[in-house]
Amino acid sequence: MEALIFGASGQDGYYLARQCAERGFTVTGVSRRRGEIVGDVADRAFVTDLIRARQPGLIFHLAARSSTHHDAAAENHATIGGGTLNILEAVYQHSRESRVFLAGSALQFVNRGEPISEDDPLDASSPYAVARNYSNFLARYYRRLGVKVFFGYLFHHESPRRKPGHVSKVIADAARRAAAGEKFTLEIGDVSVTKEWTFAGDMTEAMLRLTEQDAIAEANLGSGVGRSIAEWAEACFGAVGRDWHDYLAQKPGYTAEYPRLVSNPSRIHALGWQPKTSFSELARMMVADEARE
Repeated sequence: MEALIFGASGQDGYYLARQCAERGFTVTGVSRRRGEIVGDVADRAFVTDLIRARQPGLIFHLAARSSTHHDAAAENHATIGGGTLNILEAVYQHSRESRVFLAGSALQFVNRGEPISEDDPLDASSPYAVARNYSNFLARYYRRLGVKVFFGYLFHHESPRRKPGHVSKVIADAARRAAAGEKFTLEIGDVSVTKEWTFAGDMTEAMLRLTEQDAIAEANLGSGVGRSIAEWAEACFGAVGRDWHDYLAQKPGYTAEYPRLVSNPSRIHALGWQPKTSFSELARMMVADEARE
């Protein structure tokens, strides 16, 4: 069976491709810039021709620009929303046996600071959230037409393959610099913000688990355990025997997007999935910059 991964060049695509291969699947990665197949999920003709020709058993739509800013609105709509439509219509017309996984986001929901469940109200807080919600409603529509499509709301997850600029990566890299003897003060955002810190390789196992059954179509993928950015800094700098307070400072006037973002992951846990990698182990991996296979 073939697994077709759109957005294969990101951290999730990296781990997912290896796990699919371990299951004996033929893995084909698609990316706009690099990969086995170079192409854009927003290109309807490209997606249709690819799915019609290959008839993949599994299709994963992970492609996205992870930005909530307004200037990413058109790209988010084209890649997330348009890409979803292209995939689902191609499956409906040409590859009915394909099983499709669509990556969603915790940011789709109204966030009141309490653990978020799948039935909580959706929000239009950003163009990114709007595009994800459109993708979700397309999934619900095509499911009515008989397409086997699964939607995973991804809560915060990390790995050494996280791109630069994310606070988790910034802090882990800073800890490594401190261990090398550098002296610096790095300004970051609100360290009281609480989120989940799941290893991306565990998260992709949850994606696969969701596609391997038929009872649950939508699920939060997350640990349900919240930790603050301050705790992450403590874990990263503690791994190299340094005190993060000596190196990190909060940006003056910084306002966080949210104070707390934590899931109720009871659905995916009911399917037998639990994250295997601990918070401290993830911090050590990222400080060491070790990409776990």
